Amino acid sequence: MFSGKIVAVIITVILLVVGAGFAQSLEESWNDFLHYTKIGRLDLARGYAQVVLDNDPNPVELLALSEANGQSFEILLRVVEAAPDAELTELSRKILNIIEKGRFIRRADPKIIVQEIKRLDTTKRGWLTASRRLKNAGEYAIPFMLDALAEKSREKEFSKIVEALPHIGRPAIRPLVAALQTTNVAVKAEIMRALAEIGYPQSLAYLKYVAEGDSSAELRELAEQSIKQIDPAVLKVPAARLFYQLAEDYYYHAESLAPAEESDFANIWFWDAAGQQLVREEVNRNYFNELMAMQVCEWALKADAGFGQAIGLWLAAFFKAESAGIKMPAYFGDRHANALVYATTAGPEYLHQALARAVKDQNAYVALGAVEALAINAGEKSLLYRIGTTQPLVQALSFNDRAVRYSAAIAIAAAGPRENFAESHLVVENLAQALAQSSQQTSENAGLWNKQLADSYTLRAAKIMLKLAETRNPVIGLSAAQGALINATMGNRPEIQIFTGRTLAWLDSPDAQRAVAAMALNSDNDLNVRILAFNSLATSAKLNANMLIEQMLDHIYALIGSDETDPALRSAAAAAYGALNLPSQKVKDLILDQARS
Repeated sequence: MFSGKIVAVIITVILLVVGAGFAQSLEESWNDFLHYTKIGRLDLARGYAQVVLDNDPNPVELLALSEANGQSFEILLRVVEAAPDAELTELSRKILNIIEKGRFIRRADPKIIVQEIKRLDTTKRGWLTASRRLKNAGEYAIPFMLDALAEKSREKEFSKIVEALPHIGRPAIRPLVAALQTTNVAVKAEIMRALAEIGYPQSLAYLKYVAEGDSSAELRELAEQSIKQIDPAVLKVPAARLFYQLAEDYYYHAESLAPAEESDFANIWFWDAAGQQLVREEVNRNYFNELMAMQVCEWALKADAGFGQAIGLWLAAFFKAESAGIKMPAYFGDRHANALVYATTAGPEYLHQALARAVKDQNAYVALGAVEALAINAGEKSLLYRIGTTQPLVQALSFNDRAVRYSAAIAIAAAGPRENFAESHLVVENLAQALAQSSQQTSENAGLWNKQLADSYTLRAAKIMLKLAETRNPVIGLSAAQGALINATMGNRPEIQIFTGRTLAWLDSPDAQRAVAAMALNSDNDLNVRILAFNSLATSAKLNANMLIEQMLDHIYALIGSDETDPALRSAAAAAYGALNLPSQKVKDLILDQARS
């Protein structure tokens, strides 16, 4: 006898084979899937779910089937949320995605939207039905409704369309405010009336922009009346300030500004001045809010070119958009520069605004972008810029992401500060930490960090520490980093060894000079490293005199005296030996050892 489990499997196979053999319809497969899911026969439900998907169903048709059975959508949601069976849950999730796609296709179908706009001018019942369906179409209905309003041959429909426009509700706001750029005075007036009736503060900045600068006194007055309907207090606030506040709401993902949830993309609306029509651009939801923040900041600058805060927020939003790791939208164009190019062009004042925001938000990506831009184009005065009582770049020295901390330290050190500041010790500490990174320490790849980045920071720190040493910077002393510098001379990266050896040569310290000598004498080191280390030893000797122990001097002496020593190494060792300005006894021994008299 077969076990119950085997019987169930056999039945499943038979049913699926029979179903395939008789070309079971999508509706039949759908109903069977729901039935077996409902009674808990998950093994059979899986099979029919797979048949539904294998039929490559039309999204709109599948949506219609789900709507025909009032419980079907809830059944699918329960399966996905409760996850009683991993395979069935995944299949159900795919079916839900197709249904949502059908919902989007149907609501955005231009043919349906155009038909419903025409239906508005029929009977009262027809208007109610059409208005309800246009509301379901949401933002997608707006371009067609505005086109109809602007068409002279449809003047008799004007009042009915105008009446329906505010019924679309909040989803209509983004395309409507973009369409305020129309040159059609009548349409522009109805847009403002609709925005007032919809009543959300999201439109206030755009209405105030019209109130402040439109060439038509009638439209300016209407804009003020529309503002009064939503929030009279806003009449005292400049449009640029209102745009900036709206941009911040987008930047911080205010729930009231979220795009529709049924698709994996969102729409950004633009006005085509030449065609006098709305243009829709699909963008990834992952950076929709940041792109909208940028667009609204641009409006703030149109309202007031001197409103600099909008520049700082625009830069932060651009860096934040880039952090999504997605290609920028098509409307940017191939020649659109990246955020760093705009940041370095913008100048330190606006970069500090972006950095201050990033430090407050603990956003490592935005902070790193701002700091790197500051490192490129800022001098001492601008790097230690204050916003109120805070210094954003100095605050970045204590940021919770090491890449930000190290970049801040490198930026400040590169500027060569000459005036003391309390946090100067943090610059040295961060440079020393960057220099001391190893592959073991960076294997976690936490946040923005990885081994390649660690290696780059090690090299950047080594280079900037040498610059500090050679310029004898009076603010950022390297004595606290001596241990890290000495350890680096014993590493396995020749480039780092050379830079740190040259830096140690400038330190008035016996340990520093002896570390350079040890690097030069170590036969395991690359020949070029040893030669350059002897050059650094010569520099140290000239600056600080001899601080080597006797044993090291003997080793250098032996190297110079041996005819087996590489000529270039022997020459470098001799130069260092001479620079040490040793007592005459040592020099006498060297001379007599080669004498043949």
